[in-house]
Amino acid sequence: MTAPDRPLARYIDHTLLKPEATEADVRRLLAEAAEHGFATVCLPPVYVALAAEALQGTPVAVCTVIGFPLGYVHPEARRFESRLAVADGARELDTVLDVSWLKSGEDGRVLDDLAGWVEALRAVREDLILKVILETALLTEDEKVRGARLAEQAGADFVKTSTGFAKGGATVEDVALLARTVGGRLGVKASGGIRDRATALAMIAAGATRLGTSSGVGIVKGP
Repeated sequence: MTAPDRPLARYIDHTLLKPEATEADVRRLLAEAAEHGFATVCLPPVYVALAAEALQGTPVAVCTVIGFPLGYVHPEARRFESRLAVADGARELDTVLDVSWLKSGEDGRVLDDLAGWVEALRAVREDLILKVILETALLTEDEKVRGARLAEQAGADFVKTSTGFAKGGATVEDVALLARTVGGRLGVKASGGIRDRATALAMIAAGATRLGTSSGVGIVKGP
């Protein structure tokens, strides 16, 4: 089990992905991130340029989501959307793997899609942090393991539990399973349903190296 090895704020991707979020909501998120020194802000692609400008000179990176939240985009569309986000200032990208292909046993197609995505982005910037979202609430244990291994084979930096838009989010059990599967070779991002400090610490103890949450301020200020 892993205990926090850095300030809790540096684990957190301070997240705002609600479809009804306004620009004012985004600007509030950015101000909170700068104040508390979160690892990143994670927001929709259309707000990446705004975030990159607002957070310039801070330690907070800009993260966005790709092929989100369903994942079954054409591989070329995944790559194109990602290149636009990087051009706008994103330095971390979280993409949803094709759950349909994974559940159909089409592991080769999943791998080709993800590996092509990683390769295309590494050609643009080698220092990008690339995360693959599995959507664990929709998967069997075998599918979670296979998905994590495919993300690793593809060259991703992290495997991530959830979008926050499915029927469930991160669980301690899933985080521990993913941590065992990738064995420290990839980071593990727990996301979905992390709303308080106790839950955040439990996810870290289970092996999470990053937390995606819209409750970052409450977590770092809470008991």
